Amino acid sequence: MIKAAINRVKNRFLRPVSKPNAEKYNIITEGKGHILFPEKETVFYNPIQQFNRDLSVTCIKAWDNLYGQTKQEQSRAKKHSKKRGCEEPQDTLKKRKLQDGSCEIAKTVQKPYIKILEALSATGLRAIRYAHEIPHVKEIVANDLLPAAVDAIQRNVDYNNVGDIVKPNIDDANVLMYKNKAQHKRYHVIDLDPYGTVTPFVDAALQNIEDDGLMLVTCTDLSVLAGNGYPEKCFALYGGVNMAGHDATHESALRLVLNLLGQSAAKYRKSIEPVLSLSIDFYVRVFIKVKTNPLQVKNLQHNTMITYMCSGCGAYHNQKLGRQSERETKKGNTYVKYSLAQGPPVDKRCSYCGGAHHLTGPMYAGPLHNKDFIDEVLRINREEHTDEVYKTRKRIEGMLTLAKNELDAPFYFTPNRVSSILKFQVPSLKTVVAGLGSLGYECSLTHAQPSSLKTDAPWEVIWYVMKRYCQDNDLCNIEKMNPNTFGYKILTNDAIVNGSEYDDKLSFEQNEQSAKVEKLRKLKIVRFQENPSRNWGPKARPT
Repeated sequence: MIKAAINRVKNRFLRPVSKPNAEKYNIITEGKGHILFPEKETVFYNPIQQFNRDLSVTCIKAWDNLYGQTKQEQSRAKKHSKKRGCEEPQDTLKKRKLQDGSCEIAKTVQKPYIKILEALSATGLRAIRYAHEIPHVKEIVANDLLPAAVDAIQRNVDYNNVGDIVKPNIDDANVLMYKNKAQHKRYHVIDLDPYGTVTPFVDAALQNIEDDGLMLVTCTDLSVLAGNGYPEKCFALYGGVNMAGHDATHESALRLVLNLLGQSAAKYRKSIEPVLSLSIDFYVRVFIKVKTNPLQVKNLQHNTMITYMCSGCGAYHNQKLGRQSERETKKGNTYVKYSLAQGPPVDKRCSYCGGAHHLTGPMYAGPLHNKDFIDEVLRINREEHTDEVYKTRKRIEGMLTLAKNELDAPFYFTPNRVSSILKFQVPSLKTVVAGLGSLGYECSLTHAQPSSLKTDAPWEVIWYVMKRYCQDNDLCNIEKMNPNTFGYKILTNDAIVNGSEYDDKLSFEQNEQSAKVEKLRKLKIVRFQENPSRNWGPKARPT
């Protein structure tokens, strides 16, 4: 039955295809693409994910500017130098040999070269938008397993006149990628946007991507990745456990996905570099650069961690699985020594509130973003895109501005949650930041959750600052608190920071750290999604 359906679709492609009659369909316009949508929904399309698609277009453009064109020029220059006998140029410009034997460097016009695979294409809208909106695209394979979807892709490709670039294909995504691997065909960009988890497609995609290529990965199964239930399913799919019930659970979801990608890449002597990692609405979206680099693979153990999370007060402690240290030889050369990590960093019970520690992870411990990449995305979004075409342009600016200014430290906490544990009125964010900043610690906002803070301060300092604010403003009413509550145990715990160490330093007056955070908060940017319609969110599979 499936073979017959595949043959019907293939036979359809062999015949000359006329432009479809648009009167029979609803026309949906997004970006520079137009799709013909039937009245009966047989193919998946979610308008709420326009932000995902707008952002993907912008990020591929940024990758092309920062890495793709440079790689192509270097590759051409290397071939040219071998053929002509010229030395390889130091920059990315073309070098040619003159009649007198000397070499001349000249600027070249970049020809289309980018090969993109959209492994799970559905309507083909994303592939069509890539063809219309991204320069230097040579070929896009829009693949789907469902005959109805591939039929829709072909119809939309014909309607948009992009048949010279977009090639509809019917196949299982993994089968297609493994066939490409056998034929030594690779793609510069692979976009994986499945319904649910990306896990089944990761291995094949990593073997099918060019060196320094860009992988775009979406996971919409946040009930598993960031929910309070299904720890066994989370571990089965992603090889780790999320921070269930914690404010930072959405960041742990990002780090679990990145850990899956890093572990899978390492099997093939490849390393990943996250250039942008975002928790968006009901899904996570990560953009990673993949490179064959056995030396970087050695850093994987050091960039993997488990986290001890207190079930009572929410304090967390991270434990990296590997240790790296620089050593010096007798000749004065330095090298990196890899060894086992020492731990654990905490006892079975939390030293602040007495709650039990839960074990989460393993998950990725490195940076979530590349700030140079974010700068280029923001530049393209600001200078090259317009609100008429990119409807979510303002939100891209807001979310990526927050991501760029995030502190490079795992996880965040919410003063609201901390205050509710200690049973007093929530202080303002600038007050908490000022207190931590006065003690020499850095703070930042996070894109993943409103009114939350990232900091490099240990939890004993966070509790000390909150206790002092409570005491200085006469907000604590310990006599009326239940001695069995976590808040009472923290407020009466004299072991939380020796007061003499910080008493003279602590101040809640505005300082450099609080001024920096307040400046960012006052920017007129769209930080988080506003409800675009009733009952918006993940859609059910099409029938």
